[in-house]
Amino acid sequence: MISAERIPNNVDLHMNKRLQRALEHWQPHYIQWWHDMGPQGFQHYHQVYVRTAVSVDPSGWAHFEFVKLPEYRWGIFLADPVVDRTIGFGDFLGQPVWQEVPGEFRNQLRRLIVTQGDTEPASVEQQRWLGHRCPSLYDLRNLFQVNVEEGRHLWAMVYLLHSYFGRDGRDEAEDLLARQSGNRDKPRILEAFNEPIDTWLDFFMFTMFTDRDGKSQLLSLSESSLDPLSRTTRFMLTEEAHHMFVGETGVARIVERTCQLMKEAGFSEDIRPLGGIDLPTLQKHINLWFSLSLDLHGNEISTNAAAYFANGLKGRAEEGKWEDHKVVDKNYTLETVRDGSVVNADIPMRNAMNEVLRDWYVGDCQAGVTRWNKIFERYGMSDRLRLPDRKFNRGIGQFAGFHFDPDGRMLSDEDWARRRNEWLPNAADKAFLLSIMNQSIFEPGRFANYIAPPQRGVKGTPVNFEYVRTEL
Repeated sequence: MISAERIPNNVDLHMNKRLQRALEHWQPHYIQWWHDMGPQGFQHYHQVYVRTAVSVDPSGWAHFEFVKLPEYRWGIFLADPVVDRTIGFGDFLGQPVWQEVPGEFRNQLRRLIVTQGDTEPASVEQQRWLGHRCPSLYDLRNLFQVNVEEGRHLWAMVYLLHSYFGRDGRDEAEDLLARQSGNRDKPRILEAFNEPIDTWLDFFMFTMFTDRDGKSQLLSLSESSLDPLSRTTRFMLTEEAHHMFVGETGVARIVERTCQLMKEAGFSEDIRPLGGIDLPTLQKHINLWFSLSLDLHGNEISTNAAAYFANGLKGRAEEGKWEDHKVVDKNYTLETVRDGSVVNADIPMRNAMNEVLRDWYVGDCQAGVTRWNKIFERYGMSDRLRLPDRKFNRGIGQFAGFHFDPDGRMLSDEDWARRRNEWLPNAADKAFLLSIMNQSIFEPGRFANYIAPPQRGVKGTPVNFEYVRTEL
């Protein structure tokens, strides 16, 4: 069970007074950050129907109740340990997992944890104003659920930094609150987390694609030989699933409504006059957030990724499904650019571990897009959404500095400049989206015109449940 201490936890924090004092010193800085950079306008006078953990077993990790957002029970929750767990990949395969950080891998592990930790508050900052144009109370509640859990994921990484990295870890924990999404002087580490999220379409695409990258990263870290990191990320994955649910079903509901409006318009795709989100706008946002999220996996050829795998720090997603867990003499064939042309190159698979993880990610994204396309099938429409080629709009890796269209054809700088607005959202697209999202819907059971209601409410509640209540 999770304790009811000042910092809820299931790691016996009271047994380590030094660590407890350090985290209790960090806690008010976190609360101040939440007030300053968390959901604006909904901190003090609203009760939100959210879930929180009372234990980490399947029956207790999702307890639902109304709380004020600043009073959410953030804390430190690790999945139960696996008895006699051994290292599952790399050069130390079969050896007992580590309960402490080996000195020779200290910097590498700290870098992995800080990078993961930096994404969590960043997304809260990106989404802080969305409540003022919410399409329903149901969606507002889902936004806040995602926000508080991202905040708890920050706590998870800060616990590791404080517990295993001494003064360096404490300093890194402070910096996690000092950086800000989009800040010119102290931006977040990864570029996708500096992109503004001004519309609910961006939010749904972010939680569909960028949080799915979070899933792939957490899966790979859950394989780590550092057992506390593995246990921490395994519990985070239970919460991350809801974030992707919010994104995938949010887009699905927009697609549903788009199909309805197209049918009303005589199957015309020009549904903007009806206040709907047209298919080209949906596709542009897929192109943007999928390509930004592809970059989060890093360079296709990476000695760092090879070292993480060799040293047992970061494995492949679902490592147990692979046959060879050392991967000493295998190659991976990937696309790269040489002399102005795209060619295939064989490289040692350890150096391609980022691309191996990206393969998993692309497959998982494609499954979601396939589910969206079934909505068109139900309406008897031939329209389809699609993922762009993974070379499209890349800012990191082998294709950074080159231009490709969504089909993967190389373009000149001039062609890209001339046609990019066909494939990526532009100022006019954003202005239109903001125009149909200019008012919040706070009436229970009512939804904005551009999105269909969900099939069911949260945890057995009706769709017209008052998920966010204003305190008088």
